[in-house]
Amino acid sequence: MPINLVTTDIPCPLWRRLLALVYDLLIVVAIVMVVGLLCQLATGGQLIHTGVTTAIPIWYQALQGLVVTAYFISSWRRGGQTLGMRPWRTRVTRDDGGTPSLQQALIRVMVAGAPLVLLMLAPVIGLRATLWTVLIVWACWFAVGLFDPRRRALHDLAAHTEVRLLG
Repeated sequence: MPINLVTTDIPCPLWRRLLALVYDLLIVVAIVMVVGLLCQLATGGQLIHTGVTTAIPIWYQALQGLVVTAYFISSWRRGGQTLGMRPWRTRVTRDDGGTPSLQQALIRVMVAGAPLVLLMLAPVIGLRATLWTVLIVWACWFAVGLFDPRRRALHDLAAHTEVRLLG
């Protein structure tokens, strides 16, 4: 039986979006691990220095961010789905139903990832408090969708995109 990949006009419920995000988290962890392994091999195991404080090179952090960003943008630009969205039959579209532009995908990923900037608070308020802060901010990002008639999260509103169900 062929699979129908036609996007409907039905907005994706929040629970499906969050489950797809959990799937994508597994993919992102795998990507980060592979990039980390390659960087460790390239630096002879001297990538991260530990001692009284842990020193992670800024180029390594930027590389990890770039690779994860590329995963999301390329997925949304090629078919509107990440690997995590496929089993949940959801797709990112422009407001008019088309594939998001490069600019829209970039805005979407930057706004969605903005709470990660709060990780810089870890040395000041501690790792546990920082992680809770990031989680609460992300919850607020998605909570916007509970009040939007098309169930758009903050990053969808900023990028003029939405997540729809497949028919």
